[in-house]
Amino acid sequence: MMSGPCCSCVYSATSSLVRDPVVPVITRPAVHAAAPSRRAPCRRQQAVRCQAASEGPSIQRRQLLTAGLVLAGSAGLQQFSQQAQARVVSGEWEQVQLPLEQGVVLLDIAFTGTDPNHGFLLGSRQTLLETTDGGRTWSPRSIEAAQDEGFNYRFQSISFNGDEGWIVGKPAILLKTTDGGKNWERVPLSAKLPGNPILIVALPGKEGQAEMTTDVGAIYVTNNGAYTWSAAVQETVDATLNRTVSSGISGASYYEGGLSQIARSPAGDYVAVSSRGNFYLTWSPGQTYWQPHNRPTARRVQNMGWTPENTLWLSTRGGDVYISSDTGVSESFDQAKLGSRGFGILDVGFRNGSMGYACGGSGTLLKTEDGGKSWKRDRSTDQVAGNLYAVKFSPKGNGFILGNDGILLRYIGQQA
Repeated sequence: MMSGPCCSCVYSATSSLVRDPVVPVITRPAVHAAAPSRRAPCRRQQAVRCQAASEGPSIQRRQLLTAGLVLAGSAGLQQFSQQAQARVVSGEWEQVQLPLEQGVVLLDIAFTGTDPNHGFLLGSRQTLLETTDGGRTWSPRSIEAAQDEGFNYRFQSISFNGDEGWIVGKPAILLKTTDGGKNWERVPLSAKLPGNPILIVALPGKEGQAEMTTDVGAIYVTNNGAYTWSAAVQETVDATLNRTVSSGISGASYYEGGLSQIARSPAGDYVAVSSRGNFYLTWSPGQTYWQPHNRPTARRVQNMGWTPENTLWLSTRGGDVYISSDTGVSESFDQAKLGSRGFGILDVGFRNGSMGYACGGSGTLLKTEDGGKSWKRDRSTDQVAGNLYAVKFSPKGNGFILGNDGILLRYIGQQA
């Protein structure tokens, strides 16, 4: 459990608020009582069955979107999800055909902790797909608890610890399963929640532990399955910058109140990129506030994250990659050698301590075999018609690259 000045404080729905508060997600009964009127009735007393799309009559496109999930309403689409063949693009990657409409942006992927072949893929337009064969084929899933007055949720993040899993999205929504995704429960959130949930992490250890972060830098921790939450930071990022704007952080006075990227290390450290990319912030367990840092290059920061060695990586909007020379939170970076440049690097992901991939616009893909010190262009994806946004490797060795227009690449190289 995280410690800090406010970690033990759990607010009620009628708590008085101080200036620039970070209001925790509160107990379920109190949150339900204070839920805004635009929300659908809470279903917290029962887990809602997550059912596969039916094979009945086809559904019109307008109905498909307003239903709240991308569904396989027709028998033909269901059959497509089972029989579509992947297109091999290289000796390491294949492109998986998905039962999705054009325009869907894939955002995150996770596998259960009990079955490395059983996982979920999510994205914009309430996209939720399920696989039971390690990602070779995918089927649409429907969650009734997410069908809320026609809201078109953007599912942002998913995480599992064993069979306990969590999903967060925008507008603010939190879903939970305790049986590997067979049933999903809608967990109500406070109307005073600062920002929208952007990252959820199922913490290892006993069940019921999770950490949720919003796009304004609020961090919450639960140890009892989301019945109560504690705030891990005392204030949001904009409040912190109001106090530190004169401390020499370049670009802090132009902060727009949002974080474009947030990443958490296995050790519990966070790194976040400001909305304009002109500086970055870090937070470690026990700290009261986010700590702002100047970027190590004149180019604006595109994204940041953690290597398996617990060092920071950083990509710029000019297509450069930097690797920290120190473990943990650091301001010291070395520029990596890139075999080619051009499109911005949107994400970096590592299979192990030495091998990793960087992806970007127009099918850009680079590979490293020395922990990120040097990169070579992999032209096998040059014919992939779209942008590649995220590289994801699971602890069990499953590897995927997610992009726009439903682009999904699956790693088929030699397993470690």
